[in-house]
Amino acid sequence: MLYYLFTYLNKNYSIPGLGVFQYITFRTAMAVIVSLLITTVYGRRLIDYLRFKQVGETVRNLGLEGQMQKAGTPTMGGLIILSGILVPTLLFAKLENVYIILMIVTTVWLGAIGFLDDYIKVFKKNKEGLAGKFKIVGQVGLALIVGYTMYFHTDIKIRQEVKLPVKYDAPVDFHMKNDKPIYTQDIKSTKTTMPFYKNNEFDYGKVLKFLGHGYEKYTLIVFLFFVIVIITFISNGANITDGIDGLATGTSAIIGITLAILAYVSGNIVISDYLNIMYIPNSGELVIFAGAFVGACVGFLWYNSYPAQVFMGDTGSLAIGGIIAVFAVVIRKELLLPVLCGVFVVENVSVMMQVGWFKYTKKKFGEGRRIFLMAPLHHHYQKKGFHEAKIVTRFWILCIMLAIITVITLKLR
Repeated sequence: MLYYLFTYLNKNYSIPGLGVFQYITFRTAMAVIVSLLITTVYGRRLIDYLRFKQVGETVRNLGLEGQMQKAGTPTMGGLIILSGILVPTLLFAKLENVYIILMIVTTVWLGAIGFLDDYIKVFKKNKEGLAGKFKIVGQVGLALIVGYTMYFHTDIKIRQEVKLPVKYDAPVDFHMKNDKPIYTQDIKSTKTTMPFYKNNEFDYGKVLKFLGHGYEKYTLIVFLFFVIVIITFISNGANITDGIDGLATGTSAIIGITLAILAYVSGNIVISDYLNIMYIPNSGELVIFAGAFVGACVGFLWYNSYPAQVFMGDTGSLAIGGIIAVFAVVIRKELLLPVLCGVFVVENVSVMMQVGWFKYTKKKFGEGRRIFLMAPLHHHYQKKGFHEAKIVTRFWILCIMLAIITVITLKLR
């Protein structure tokens, strides 16, 4: 909103200094600052309000050290994160940008599902909350919206090098690269970024190439399948990771910084051409959203780090996981998520292994056996006597290492 206001004032009245709002870097910095102010200043007020309304966490006794001391800690603090993301985005981003619209829809959609789950737990006194199948339906519904939009929307394109004569009905651009002439077109494509593959690019449309002639008609189904799996897996992974103070928030902030870098590179024609990374027109606007996301996570971490004064609940955890997944999809870096979101993946897989092995051994031997002392993995380390702060620090270090590896892999062939 402020972007349009100051653009109008600068265009019609030529007020000195207002042109700075045209720069993505400036608006990103403002988004980070405003997000931090909202989450730290107004976050305190929301925490006090939640405590006044006795919106406290119900804790099951799992035999973990210091666990029962958390009973009554205000939950639904994800509202702080959602506010810290949405308000700066609405103020500083170009709201007609299709990528920004997708991210706003994702934030509101999954935030609403998480809020409903927390509402049932807190106010309806139902410890199970919203049934898991309804969460999955909501996540799949969002994935379908994102997938269909990415596939059909005319403004969502990639810039691809072509050779003359061209086969796509689109304008042809020309420039020199390493003293060689390069022709490019902005075209619709199902290509994405994949490390260690030819040119680091992978086309979903060729997954079913083995079927022979006519396989292209199944491209949408393949693409939607991948989008559904990625969004549901990462969103639930963030939800599972949110088990000890500051773990999900801190790792999400690190991932958000990495995604902001990738979005800036992918949306900058000069840098993407120099680094030989897929250029995605108009995607640079996402850096502003990423700035708001990182600011919200860091601001919330002020109150969520050990000992936590507030929990984000599913209102925050489902939303931040979904935001990370959708963000990666729209900048075509979703196949990097297994590395970048390695903490979420490990936490998710640890639960799947524990449950699967328990059911298998119970069926075969008559009693269930466990791989870990407790799942997800962070509870295993708690059972082994590690302090919460030490576990979180180690997971943060792991996340930073994975983020660095993710960026480096983009330049490996």
